[in-house]
Amino acid sequence: MQLFKNATTFDFMGKRKLAIAFSAVLLLISIGALVGKGLNFGLDFTGGTLIELGYEHPVDLKEVRSVLETEGFKEAVVQHFGTASDILIRIAPHEEQSNADISNRVMDLLKVHEDGKIDMRRVEFVGPQVGEELANDGGLAMIYALICILVYVGFRFEYRLAVGSVMALVHDVLITLGVFSLFQLDFNLTVLAAILAVIGYSLNDTIVVFDRIRENFRKMRKGTSEEVINVSLNQTLSRTVITSFTTLLVLIALFIFGGELIHGFATALLVGVVVGTYSSIYVASSSALMLGISKADLMPVVVEKEGEEIDDRP
Repeated sequence: MQLFKNATTFDFMGKRKLAIAFSAVLLLISIGALVGKGLNFGLDFTGGTLIELGYEHPVDLKEVRSVLETEGFKEAVVQHFGTASDILIRIAPHEEQSNADISNRVMDLLKVHEDGKIDMRRVEFVGPQVGEELANDGGLAMIYALICILVYVGFRFEYRLAVGSVMALVHDVLITLGVFSLFQLDFNLTVLAAILAVIGYSLNDTIVVFDRIRENFRKMRKGTSEEVINVSLNQTLSRTVITSFTTLLVLIALFIFGGELIHGFATALLVGVVVGTYSSIYVASSSALMLGISKADLMPVVVEKEGEEIDDRP
């Protein structure tokens, strides 16, 4: 017994033009940020030296940058890490110096300009060749995932629904990447893993909605395509909201209490889940409707065998 069937009657498709305009604005901003600013690749991709330092008092990042720039580290990236007294310094590879020499030199330079004690919490080294390989492998992993998903939904659904699901995935990935580009958040391997997880989450949500749309197209004798899709979205709305809400609770906890190491991972998933929930309702369904999905496209094909006898009528 479906207690909540048709409990809501939101006219989702009636607002699809507004939703499409909203998505178009977000996509333009995201693409503009990616083209203009690019992604702020982390040490995993760029290679170099990562140094985490702890001070006894809050640190002025401008002073640290000024010290490093005067000593030849003009491209050093300095940021707070967790608290105002902890900093993270990222330095690009230098051919004339080893990674160990760079970390020791940075430590000596900062100690000269600091009266208190400085603790070296962590030092990480990644070669530029390794970073380039990771970037290439990560990009290929995302492309392969999208291709496999395209093949899967192509076999699973009628092509209009398949195209709608792929458009929703591209929409979600571009906007999530756009947020990281716009705010120049650190993009590393954990963020890339989160992007791949967003693809899976968004696809799962879209498949649930499309299964109900396909079922209702075959069951409902009356109603336009827009009305059938509206009914389907309302029937799956409670499931979509509850799933997204419980997922967001976990991600918010990770974002707040998980620490800086998984901060980017949690951020990417937070953005992806919100955008993915929105796209499964508006982008995927609106795309299928714009492509002209109808009952005739989803009705099962009945194949009559040659020479098959017709049953006797009573």
